[in-house]
Amino acid sequence: MVTLDVRPQLLDALSALRDRVAAVRLPLPLPGAPRARQTRAELLAQLDDYLVPRLRDPEAPLLAVIGGSTGAGKSTLVNSLVGRRVSEAGVLRPTTRVPVLVCHPDDRHWFADPRVLPRLPRLSGVRPGDPDGDEEPGEGPALRIDTAETVPRGLALLDAPDIDSLVVESRELAARLICAADIWVMVTTASRYADAVPWHLLRTAKEYDATLVTVLDRVPHQVITEVSRQYEALLVRAGLGDVPRFTIPELPESADGGTGLLPDTAVAPLRTWLAHRAQDPAARQQAVFRTAGGVIDSLRVRLPELAGAVAAQNAAAVRLTGAVEAAYEQERERVRRELRRGAVLSGDARTRWRAHPRDSTATELLDALAESLTALLHCAVAAADERVQEAWRREPSAAALRRATPRLDREADERVAMAVRRWRRVLEELAEDEVRRTERTSPPDPETVAALLATALLGGRRVRGAGEQLAELLGAQGTVRLHDRAGELTGTAIDRVLHEERDRRLAPLDALGVTPEPQAALIAALSVLQKER
Repeated sequence: MVTLDVRPQLLDALSALRDRVAAVRLPLPLPGAPRARQTRAELLAQLDDYLVPRLRDPEAPLLAVIGGSTGAGKSTLVNSLVGRRVSEAGVLRPTTRVPVLVCHPDDRHWFADPRVLPRLPRLSGVRPGDPDGDEEPGEGPALRIDTAETVPRGLALLDAPDIDSLVVESRELAARLICAADIWVMVTTASRYADAVPWHLLRTAKEYDATLVTVLDRVPHQVITEVSRQYEALLVRAGLGDVPRFTIPELPESADGGTGLLPDTAVAPLRTWLAHRAQDPAARQQAVFRTAGGVIDSLRVRLPELAGAVAAQNAAAVRLTGAVEAAYEQERERVRRELRRGAVLSGDARTRWRAHPRDSTATELLDALAESLTALLHCAVAAADERVQEAWRREPSAAALRRATPRLDREADERVAMAVRRWRRVLEELAEDEVRRTERTSPPDPETVAALLATALLGGRRVRGAGEQLAELLGAQGTVRLHDRAGELTGTAIDRVLHEERDRRLAPLDALGVTPEPQAALIAALSVLQKER
């Protein structure tokens, strides 16, 4: 008999592990990411909806989830096990829009509160078609609770949506409900027992070592022996030969769309098997602890796989981030080299400098220098973005980030121009401050000082005359002081422009929250759980 030591330390370890799983983010479209997201969702569903509540309340009733493909007859089977219609059945697909849980009246309190499936609101149980009772939920799935004296104490039956429903929400809900089961009851039919979807669930149940039972439904009498033999052979081949198997023949009650109840003789063996699991202490303990223990044991494989997906996400994020940082750092160094060689003093700026002061005013010279500096920074940002795009084209995970770049490109020109205007204003303020400090009887024009200062800073070796003219206007000491302050201002302003543009390119990536911490946290939480296990 399988046993499991349910101690507070084990529950604490599971709760901590659950929080680590919830903290995982897998936003980048890497190969394997969809599977990892599904693994994360399944882990959360099993921890929240089944494992933690089951271990906290080992004496709670067994939950048997009836799952299967479209049209397998799940609702009819549940209705027949109960002895009356509690779940809507028929030809309309999907029939089970709101999953129905039916239990003995004495057990209702176990399921009326959010002990299991805490994210599903509860609806009062009424017979299908009854005008009384709760309305269907307006948004999101809900769980309808019904009771019946015919259901053994200690057992609940849950009619789940189709696992292959055309409605995505129904498929997701079906998987979530199955993850909450103590006993998985997989229903298939004579015409669909070899389909891929039910076999995927059967293999998953085997992987988790869950308590599993299969029902081969609606089997024509004339082929019942042959179909049963073939189905058994498939189970044996899949390593599921020891799984309890029940066969229900095709009957008039199920042939008309499933609106009737099957004869008691058709479902009595399954009802007896379920009742035995609920009422026999040894069988109950084995069913509960086999499923719970199987889920815990499966974590040893599933959590490292999830941690590996987290590591892959972080590695991709590091590569994407590194491409942006490298591109903008290269452009920052290039801009500094261009400033040292006087590249800003070209075109109209150079013409204005040569014409100053006779044919060009200080304001015109400043305008031309500011425009030339703006153009240099525009080119730097564009070149950095081009390098980023080229690097990101080699990264499939960057597709969504690349789509955000054109909007940033359109806004970058105005941001750069505004930053240069701010630099100019501060430069003019520095010039005015230095002019006020001069002790000369005839102080120089602040605009002229600002224009000569900008020329000296941006013109490189080409404009030694600008420094000499400043020294004549302010004196050697004032010129050195002003040049040092303005040089620091200029370097800071250029760095700020490029750093802010770099950070804007990184913002969508930073917003994804991809970090290495969840990987280590998952492995650490698993290690603690294994010690407590």
